Amino acid sequence: MLVLAVVALVVPLAVSLRDRVDAEVRLEARSEAEAVASRAVSVINPPDSTRLQSLADTAALAVGGRVVIVDSKGRILADSDRAALAGASFANRPEIATALGGGVSQVRRYSTTLGSEILATAVPVYTGTKPGGAVRVTQSVSSVSSAIRRAWLGLALIGALVIALGLIAGAIIAKRITSPIVRLDEAARRVAGGDLTATAKVEGSTEQRALAASFNTMTARLAQLLGSQREFVADASHQLRTPLAGMRLRLEEARALGADPEQREELDAAIGEVDRLALIVNELLELSRAGEGKPPTATTDSVAALGGTWERWRAAAQGEGCDLELGEVDAVQFACHRSDVDRMLDAVIENALAYAPGKPIVLSCRGGVISVCDNGAGLRGEAGEDLFERFRRGDAGRTGPPGTGLGLSIVRELARRWGGEVEIRDRADGGAEVTISLPLADSDSLPGLSNPLPRIES
Repeated sequence: MLVLAVVALVVPLAVSLRDRVDAEVRLEARSEAEAVASRAVSVINPPDSTRLQSLADTAALAVGGRVVIVDSKGRILADSDRAALAGASFANRPEIATALGGGVSQVRRYSTTLGSEILATAVPVYTGTKPGGAVRVTQSVSSVSSAIRRAWLGLALIGALVIALGLIAGAIIAKRITSPIVRLDEAARRVAGGDLTATAKVEGSTEQRALAASFNTMTARLAQLLGSQREFVADASHQLRTPLAGMRLRLEEARALGADPEQREELDAAIGEVDRLALIVNELLELSRAGEGKPPTATTDSVAALGGTWERWRAAAQGEGCDLELGEVDAVQFACHRSDVDRMLDAVIENALAYAPGKPIVLSCRGGVISVCDNGAGLRGEAGEDLFERFRRGDAGRTGPPGTGLGLSIVRELARRWGGEVEIRDRADGGAEVTISLPLADSDSLPGLSNPLPRIES
């Protein structure tokens, strides 16, 4: 807008300046021609060549052009350039013919003699009632154009200076206005990334200060609410463990004392429900911890993590009649804690053993993607995304082994905690495949921890 404003002012000014310069040149030429004509009245008839030549020379210096004085028949009496011989006829020049007819002529035309465009001004020299001669002043248009171009250049420089100063001032003002917004945006991004301790600096205009204060109040309230929620889940889980353990002991004691088979069957079912409730409590606690913000930086070696998982689950897989295979494993460093990788793999392999009993399971890693493939029934037409909903078990879960429906939710929360993602899909040759994509660590900037966080036991 500053450029448009400057252009809107400079262009009309430049046009006006051009017209004014042109008008001044024309007026100066006519005034000088009339002044020469008035002084030549007394020396043109009879002609005084010396005085006429002096007049022509003086006038030529004043206007920066050529001055020619002719008699009533258009013959040269004096020429400031001395290019034409005395007595040569200029009667065929249109401006001379007009002046000898008693008129004033000022024309812009092309001169074949000079090979350029000129401004010719001619006025009559009256020695009585009729013109006794004429004075012609010719100026090169190029000199006038040069003057105009110099004026335009000056205006352009002034306009450019105004624009430059305006842009500098605008940049300073814009920076002062936008800097608080930029810092507020940075704080909002930190909060979106899970850092609820981030605050915005209260600065800027009244509206910006009010916005920053409201933002800080909101994040503080949000942190308080989320903290209270997690504390409640953690406290409730811990508090429920003791009565559940006591209830299980009492049921086991009653089963041991009971002799009726029907009573034992009911007590076994009650013990199973207590175990299921305890598992739900433990997984809720794990899920509340998985939803916390991103912890400090750590790295995990893929070969060690997958090898350790294979060692842990090999015996359990054999007990279920499954062949747990360790496939191709690329040696990479994951940007996450080993405990979280172990917890994710444990949950996925536990699901594979439960829903694909007696079938081979392949554990592999390519790049930053861990894959667990089974040869079970697959998703059975369900959308893989639905299985990540909490307490959602799907058709296979409702008709298959018992569970809580929280395992895959925990896996996704743990993966997203580190900027990763989890997907589940049907395999083309049968079964299901769970892929865990984790970010890779920069070996130069993310050295592995010598004392990684301990694994959370459910």
